[in-house]
Amino acid sequence: MSMPQPVPLMLDDLAIRLRQNVGFATAIVLFCVLYLSYNLAHPKGFSSAVLVQNADEIFALAMLAMAQTVPVLMSGLDLSVGAVMTMVGCFASYLLAGTAGGTPLYLETFGLHLGLGTFPGGISGILLGMAACVAIGTLAGFINGCVVVYGRIQPIIATLATGAVYIGVALFLRPTPGGKIDEDLNWALTNSLGDFAATVHIFDDGAAGWFVPFAWIPVAFVLLILIALGVWVPFRRSVTGRAVYAVGSAEGAAFMSGLPIARAKIAAFTLGGFFAGCGGLFLAIQTSSGNADIPQAGAYTLNSIASVVIGGTSLFGGAGSAIGSIFGAMILRVISFFFRIFDIAPLLQPLFEGLILLVAVSIGALGMLRVRNTLELFR
Repeated sequence: MSMPQPVPLMLDDLAIRLRQNVGFATAIVLFCVLYLSYNLAHPKGFSSAVLVQNADEIFALAMLAMAQTVPVLMSGLDLSVGAVMTMVGCFASYLLAGTAGGTPLYLETFGLHLGLGTFPGGISGILLGMAACVAIGTLAGFINGCVVVYGRIQPIIATLATGAVYIGVALFLRPTPGGKIDEDLNWALTNSLGDFAATVHIFDDGAAGWFVPFAWIPVAFVLLILIALGVWVPFRRSVTGRAVYAVGSAEGAAFMSGLPIARAKIAAFTLGGFFAGCGGLFLAIQTSSGNADIPQAGAYTLNSIASVVIGGTSLFGGAGSAIGSIFGAMILRVISFFFRIFDIAPLLQPLFEGLILLVAVSIGALGMLRVRNTLELFR
C-alpha cells in the first residue's frame, strides 16, 4: 500500500505544475476576474438569460481556438479555420431545414438548374445533416494535412491557399446570405437545458425534479464541455496526440525516435477541421442561415490565434492545451461584451481586437528572451 505524500512534497509538486502551466493558470484567473466584473456591471448580471447569450456567442470562437491549437502545438498555423467554419455553415443552411417532405438539392451553374435529389427531412434528416456538416469540416482538415505532409509546404502557406478554396466553395453555395435552419433545432441548441428538454420532450419536458436544478445551464456550455472531454482529452493522451507535442518540441528528435510524424501532422489538421466544423455548424444554427462572410471568416481566424496565445499555448509548439485556448476565447469574448455594457462604438471594436491580438502575440514571443542557444530559434 502506497503511503500518502507529505504536505511539503505535495506543495512542491503543485508549485512545479503551476510554473509549467503559468499561462493556463493566468488565463483562468483573468477570465474569472473579467467575467465577474462584467456580471457586476450588467443590469441583469448573474441571470440565466445572460449566461445563455454569452455561451452562444463564445461557442464558435472556442471551437476555432481549439482548431487552431492543434497545428500551433506542431509549430504551425492554420489560416483556414475561419474559412472552414464559414463553408460548413453554408452547407448547414441547406441540410438542416428539417422540412417534413425533405429538402430539394440543386446546383445552379452557367445558367443551368441541375437537380441533385432530395435530402431527407424530419429528425433523421437533421441528424444526418449535422453529421454531414461535421464530416465536411473534418474532410477539409484532412485535406489541409495531406497538402502539408505530401506537398511539403509550410502550414501557413498551405492553409492560406486551401482557405481561399473553402471560401470560394462557401461563396458558390451562398452568394448572398440565406437558407433555413429548423426552428426547433435553433431553439433547442441555443437556449438552456430546460428549453432543450421541453423541445425534445425528455425528462417530463424539463420538469423532472432531479433535472430542475440543472435546467438553467446553457446547452452551448454543455456541448463545449462534452467536445473538450470527449474528443480533445482522449486525443491528447493517445500516441498520436503525444507525437503532436513531440513534433512541436523537436521534430528532428521525434523522427529519430521513430514517432509517426506524417500521421501526427495529418491527424492534427484533421482534428482541427473537426473542431472548425463544429463551430460552423453551431454558428449556422445560431443565426438560422448561411453566410459566406469573408471579413467574418478572417476575424475568427485572427481571434483564434489570439485565443491560443492568451490560453498559454506557445507559438513555438510543444507546449499548451486546447482547454487553455477555450479560456483564451472566453477572455476575448468577455472583452467584447464590455463594449456593449459601456456603449463603446462598434467601429472601435476592430481597433481593440487588433491591439489585443498584438499584445497576445508579443507576450507569446517573449519566450525568445529565455532562449540561451539562438540556434533553437531556427529549429
